[in-house]
Amino acid sequence: MKLSKITIDETLPFPRNQREMQALNWTACDFVMVSGDAFVDHSAFGPAIIARVLADLGYKVGVIAQPQWDDVNAFKVLGKPRLAFLVSSGNMDSMVCHYTVNKKRRHDDAYTPSGKTGARPDRAVITYCGRIREAYGKVPIVIGGIEASLRRFAHYDYWQDRVRRPILFDSGADLVVYGMGEKAIAEVAEALDAGLPIDQITYIRGTGVIMDEKPDDSLQLPAFETVSEPSPEGKRAFAEMTRLIDLCSNPFEERPAVQGCGARYFVQNPPQMPLTTQEMDDVYDLPYTGLQLNPGPEIPGMSEMRFSITSNRGCFGSCAFCAIAMHQGRIISSRSQASILREAKAMTRDPRFKGMIYDVGGPTANFLHPACKKQLKSGACPNRECLFPEVCPNIDADQGDFCEMLKALRGVPEIRKVFVRSGIRYDYLMADSSDAAFKELVRHHVSGQLRVAPEHISDRVLHYMGKPSFAKYRRFVDRFNAINRAEHLNQYVVPYFISSHPGSTLRDAVALAEYLRDHHLEPEQVQDFYPTPGSRATAMYYTGLDLETLRPIHVPKGHEKRLQRALLQYRDPKNRKLVVEALKRCGREDLIGPGPRCLIHPRHSANRKTITRNRKRGKKHGLSTRNKR
Repeated sequence: MKLSKITIDETLPFPRNQREMQALNWTACDFVMVSGDAFVDHSAFGPAIIARVLADLGYKVGVIAQPQWDDVNAFKVLGKPRLAFLVSSGNMDSMVCHYTVNKKRRHDDAYTPSGKTGARPDRAVITYCGRIREAYGKVPIVIGGIEASLRRFAHYDYWQDRVRRPILFDSGADLVVYGMGEKAIAEVAEALDAGLPIDQITYIRGTGVIMDEKPDDSLQLPAFETVSEPSPEGKRAFAEMTRLIDLCSNPFEERPAVQGCGARYFVQNPPQMPLTTQEMDDVYDLPYTGLQLNPGPEIPGMSEMRFSITSNRGCFGSCAFCAIAMHQGRIISSRSQASILREAKAMTRDPRFKGMIYDVGGPTANFLHPACKKQLKSGACPNRECLFPEVCPNIDADQGDFCEMLKALRGVPEIRKVFVRSGIRYDYLMADSSDAAFKELVRHHVSGQLRVAPEHISDRVLHYMGKPSFAKYRRFVDRFNAINRAEHLNQYVVPYFISSHPGSTLRDAVALAEYLRDHHLEPEQVQDFYPTPGSRATAMYYTGLDLETLRPIHVPKGHEKRLQRALLQYRDPKNRKLVVEALKRCGREDLIGPGPRCLIHPRHSANRKTITRNRKRGKKHGLSTRNKR
């Protein structure tokens, strides 16, 4: 993918209606992008990146952002595009955007002006494609973004509690671009521009299509009819499908992956190769304006994104509850220090800049190069993980590039502080034989609290999560505290934990609550496991199986999920009844009473001084009893 440098109008980069098209002297758009988010011309937004890449290649791109989905005329405001409609739900899956893990409607939307809800439909990609078909019939439709990418194969839908077909079948679109789509969309655009019909564009890496016949020499996945059967055999097939999907996420795997559905087949072509550093620079150096094209107040999501920098993509951490590897791959792509500095210096010219960069990172901030040299020749290992259960002896844990990047950013005169908030993989940080990156982070880039994610204290649960043993987290905290003492700093580690992950029993949750009690931690937010499409943990949740052994595991569901979550916030009065029930179920009535180690105290003997002291301790560690979710 080679980007040209075409000058376009900076005040109206992407028209929203016929009047703005006329101002640009356009008679038609080449592509019309339909997005479930408000459209912000910023590199933190996938639709903006794709629109900028296409514009830079000389294509005319119009934008319909958050259209009124029950009005077909809302999809006609730019007319019929010359080449195709491009459809995305936006930066989030529309169902996750709308519903909490308890399947209750959320009260805000970070990607809509003023944070208002209701600006996009459920299953936005499917709904938008239906309206486009209603408006224009056989016009080419290409879908992409996180919702389409993670639903490209048959997938478990938590909200309907059933397995759904690959999204191309339900949406009626012609082609899905999966993963980070810059290279793929450029090739699709070139093929369409050359006059190739959309049904003949079946060969491009990083795309998936529906075919009447399966190609030769393909990786065969169990059919939709098999994995959707809610029987023990069907669930074993779903688990096997999940393992095979991991294999076909390797860009060095030349075979397409095929899944039957009725009389036809979903065919996923091999992934695109990760972007090189030069290609990453080309994408992020495009002339993003930061303008929001939707009318109304700014979207809440821009408050931190405006002064945050993306430095890398991909993740070789392979946490079971995360689908980043399925979307971005396990091979890291990163920007050059020069490109990152150019973006940082451009930020300092914004009159709203107050001297602070809120975050620099990616899925994992300290992953700035591939895990090992082998990944650049044959991809990630198919039968082992880079960091789990132990750090691979072949890993390149040198984080000098991470250290130098941070030093360079804080060397910019107008920048007072650079924070790292996008997450640190602490076992990888500890694997570096040098303490330089660790010390640089602690001395200069922690805002009083360093947020890390041990996720649980039970090694058995951590095994199902694909996370390191809890002993490694303890060693990390000890080293963090030692550096703070040596530097005379008063900073704290704030741990994040997940409740009700597959494999976690009620007793495991009680043990975690006791850990919180012993360390005077009062989580303000608790991440209750959310079975979203694309993750291995979601497959465990649906099948009830350990994906490695195919043996049954305990899966908290329904009321037990609420009990496990309540235990992590046992001090919250609203959770009292649930916590008492959980403790009695486990035979842990010893934790109910007036003693100092009890989780629940009798109402009549609650000591106000004790409660106040515990809350102050929680605040000291950056925590409180309030639950914002």
